[in-house]
Amino acid sequence: MDPKHTLDLFQSDIQFFFTDIDDTMTTHGHLTSEAYRCLWKLREKKIKVIPVTGRPAGWCEMIARLWPVEGVIGENGAFYFRYLNKKMHREYDPATQPIETNQLKLSAIKKEILANVKSVAVASDQFCRQMDLAIDFCEDVPKASEEDIQKVVSIFKKHGAQAKVSSIHINGWFGNYNKVSMTKFFLKKEFNLDLSKVQEKIAFSGDSPNDEPMFELFENSFAVANINQFMSQIKHKPKYIAKNECGLGFVEIVDKILSKK
Repeated sequence: MDPKHTLDLFQSDIQFFFTDIDDTMTTHGHLTSEAYRCLWKLREKKIKVIPVTGRPAGWCEMIARLWPVEGVIGENGAFYFRYLNKKMHREYDPATQPIETNQLKLSAIKKEILANVKSVAVASDQFCRQMDLAIDFCEDVPKASEEDIQKVVSIFKKHGAQAKVSSIHINGWFGNYNKVSMTKFFLKKEFNLDLSKVQEKIAFSGDSPNDEPMFELFENSFAVANINQFMSQIKHKPKYIAKNECGLGFVEIVDKILSKK
C-alpha cells in the first residue's frame, strides 16, 4: 500500500502516541518550541506520548523525568524508562547482555570501524550509552558516503551484532531486541495491553529506514516529509506522510490527531 501524502483519511481516536525524536520531532538538531508544545497539548488531551529513540540512557533519564511523556524507549529497544510517582522505573529487555560484557565487545568493534572507515566518528553521546555503540555519519561530521555507511554496518554484522541506520547514526548492539519488541513489552508491562487488540488507539511517527519495523507494526503509522528521500529503501511504508519535514511535520501530525479528540 502506497502512503498518502495527506492526513485527511486518518480517523482513529488515539490514546497512545509513540514517536521517533531525531528529525521527526527535531529540526536541524533542535527541538523547536512548536514541537515541544505539542507534547503538552497531547498530554492535556490525555494522550500518552512515548518517544522511541536510538538515543542513549543518559538522555532517556532526562526525557522521562522532565518531558511531558509517559515513558521513553531508548537505545533502539534495549530498555524503557518511566518516571512515575516520583520514582524512576527502568526496565531492560531480557535479551540484553551484562553491561560490562557488552561494552568490551563493542569496544573491539569501535576500534575496527575507526581504523577502516575514516569518514565516521563515535557519536558524541556515546558516554551516556549503556547497551549500544553509536557511530556518527552526519550529525557532527561531514556526511559519509553510502558506501562507508554500509561498511560500518557490515563490520557490526561480521561480529554478530545488530546494526540499524538512523538519519544521523549507525547503532550496533548485541541481543535479539529492537524497538518493536520493547514497545510491545512496554504496553503489556505498564498497561496490560495486547497491541493486536488496541491498534486503533495507537499511532507512531518516524522519519527514516530504521523506523520501518514500527511502520509495519502500527496501522496508524505516520512519517514526516523527509522520509521521502528514503522511500526506495523501505518495504513497509508509513500509511500517511505529512506535507512538512521534521518538526513542522510533527506539529502537522499532532494537530491532525488532536482534531479527532
